[in-house]
Amino acid sequence: MTEKLNDPLAFSATLFEIMPRLNPGISEMALYEFRYCLNNITPEAGWDSVKLEPRAEVVRMVNQRDYYDGIQIKPRVKDQIVLDEKIVQLANMLFVGLVSGEYPEDWVKQHFYFDIRSFFFLHRTLYFTDKILDHFEGNSYRQFDQKQKQFERCQDIGYKAFSEANAEVDELFINSVKKIIPSCEPPVLLAIAGPTAAGKTEIVERLRQAFELDGRKTTSIELDNFLTDRDEREAKGIHSQGKKAYHFNLLKKSLEDITSGFKINIPRYDFIYGTSSHKLDESLKLDGIPIEIEPADILFIEGNFPFLIQEIVHLVGIKVVYLTDDHVRMKRKWKRDIDYRKKYEPTYFRNRYFQSQFIMAEIAYRPQMEVCDMVVDTTGAALWVTPEIAEILDQN
Repeated sequence: MTEKLNDPLAFSATLFEIMPRLNPGISEMALYEFRYCLNNITPEAGWDSVKLEPRAEVVRMVNQRDYYDGIQIKPRVKDQIVLDEKIVQLANMLFVGLVSGEYPEDWVKQHFYFDIRSFFFLHRTLYFTDKILDHFEGNSYRQFDQKQKQFERCQDIGYKAFSEANAEVDELFINSVKKIIPSCEPPVLLAIAGPTAAGKTEIVERLRQAFELDGRKTTSIELDNFLTDRDEREAKGIHSQGKKAYHFNLLKKSLEDITSGFKINIPRYDFIYGTSSHKLDESLKLDGIPIEIEPADILFIEGNFPFLIQEIVHLVGIKVVYLTDDHVRMKRKWKRDIDYRKKYEPTYFRNRYFQSQFIMAEIAYRPQMEVCDMVVDTTGAALWVTPEIAEILDQN
C-alpha cells in the first residue's frame, strides 16, 4: 500500500475505484476527470505526507463546535479565495485512509458524505436526536417511500425534480395544516423553520395557494428580509450574533402589528448583493425600498429562527420545521445559487456551507425541532407531529 501512496497515478486510480461506493455519481466520471478534481487538493509533499488521526479522534473533532468556528470562509492566496486548510486536511485524511485501508468505507460513509462538485467530505449532521424523538414519542405520523434516493448520482438538483420527489409528504403536510388551522384563533401565524435550500419558500407558496383556493386571505413574511448587511454580519461572525443579525426591533414590531390586523412595511434584503434596505440603526437607506404587507387571516413566516426568539414566540400559532438533509440541499444550492442566481463565488460557498451546517443545526434547527408541532422530513419522506397535533388530525 505504501507504493500507492508514493505514486500519485496509482493512488488516484485506486481511489477512483473506491469512491463510487461512497458516491455513485463518481461512476459517471472518467478517471482523467476525477484526477482534474483531485489535483486541486493533492498535498504538495505527496499523499504519503498525510498524517492519519485515529478514527475516534476524527469523529470527536467533527462533532465539536470549535472545529467549525475555526473555518475561514474567505481565506486567500494571491488574492484568490481558496478552500480552508481544515477542509482540505479532512478530505486528504479520508482519501488516504480509504486507499490505505485504515478508514473502512462503511465508517467513512456513516460519518461523512462526499459532494462531487465541492470535491470534499462533509460531516453527516444528526438531526433526530433522542430528545427530539422523545418529543414525537419515537415515531413519525406517516412515512412514504424515500424518493430523494434517486438524487444519489446527481451533482445538482433542480426544483422540478425536488418537488416531484417530495410530492407525497408535501401533500400530507398541506392537508394536515388545513385540518389544524380551524382549531386556531385568527389571525394564525404559522412559522416554518428550516435550513437553506430545504424548500421553505416553495412550500409556503403552495400553502398560500391552497388556502386562497378555499377563500382564505394569506400573506407571507420572509425572516431573512430583516437581516442586516452580509458584510456587517460576516465581520462580526455570521453565526455568533443571534437576533443581533436582524433588524430586531423592526421584526418584533412588525409581527405584533400584523397579528393585530395592521398593515406593515418591512425591510427588503437583496439576496444577491447581501444588502438591506435599512441601516444598522433600522432607519431606511436613501435608496431603500421597503416591502408593504397587508394583514390576512393566515400569516406565514419562514426562516432560520422563527420560533427561537423569545420576544416573538408567543405570537406563533403553529410551529413547523421543514427539513431536508444537508447533502441534498447542497446539490440544490449548486443549481439554484451558483448556476442560476450566481449568488456566491463558488469556493466561498464551499467554505461557508461546510462551516454552517453543524453550527446551524446546533443553534437553530435541533432546538426548534425539540419544541415544534410538526417536522416535515423530505429526505426521510416522513411527517412527524406531536401527540396533540396527531389527535386533531385523527379527528378530521
